[in-house]
Amino acid sequence: MRFPRRRRDPVEVNLTPLIDVVFLLLIFFMVSTTFETRQALELELPESESGQDMEASPVTLVVTAAGEYRLGERVHTAATLGEALAAEAEQAREFGLVVEADGRAAHADVVRALDRAAGLEIRRVRIATAAASPPEPETP
Repeated sequence: MRFPRRRRDPVEVNLTPLIDVVFLLLIFFMVSTTFETRQALELELPESESGQDMEASPVTLVVTAAGEYRLGERVHTAATLGEALAAEAEQAREFGLVVEADGRAAHADVVRALDRAAGLEIRRVRIATAAASPPEPETP
């Protein structure tokens, strides 16, 4: 008995979608890869024999327990604090303002100092703290 042979259609593999996917992956990796760029300039700075290091120090404002303000060596009241801070505002904007408040100082006095600094557009304000000492062991 003879079985009739089926005719087979020729098999075709269409490579067009495969090539499209490969090119899309290639473009994706090219775009998403970060290329190394130079961020710094290589400079040779000139030397100076009479040059001095610039002392860049922040302005320090001390708030005492009595409600007084000390800016540098001068003592100020709440009324004269704005004028005193205005005189030091340029340096405080550039290098910052450090508020050293006594632990017993009234909260309103510290807020007043921070408010005056904000009014003069001093943005870099830090509040100084002391390192906490380790707790004493309790003796029975």
